[in-house]
Amino acid sequence: MNAKCRVLWISLFVIALFAGLSVTQAQTGAKADVVTAISNLENDAVKADLAGDPAFYQKVLAEDWTRGDSDGTYYTKAELLKLMADTKNFKTNSEKLSELKVRVYGNTAVATYKDTYDILIRGEHRAHTIIATDTFVKMGSAWKQVASHGSEAK
Repeated sequence: MNAKCRVLWISLFVIALFAGLSVTQAQTGAKADVVTAISNLENDAVKADLAGDPAFYQKVLAEDWTRGDSDGTYYTKAELLKLMADTKNFKTNSEKLSELKVRVYGNTAVATYKDTYDILIRGEHRAHTIIATDTFVKMGSAWKQVASHGSEAK
């Protein structure tokens, strides 16, 4: 291999290396944007709970959303919205998220966290700390929560 050929191959290698680094940096930036977006949605959910705002859930939950609750009950989006409409028997007195972590897999994101709350649901008072997992999928330009699960923390 002559000197010109070696210089050409080295140059191509360096260009490919820098191109790969640029793509990696762009992907890392996009991933950070998704982590921020999902973290904001999780924190906005707490604000919606405290305000008794079902409009937030109408917007953010996918139509076929389900939640496995810490009391062993599954809820659909329609059931949650119906519960929230009964303000006499459904109210969030306090709620705080901690240990929020978001993992991104393309157009899917999984959020895990601890949720400490004091609520009234169906007229029953509950004050617990749970561990929770929420799954989001990008649908069009919006992130929609498609599934949620909570289990009482030990």
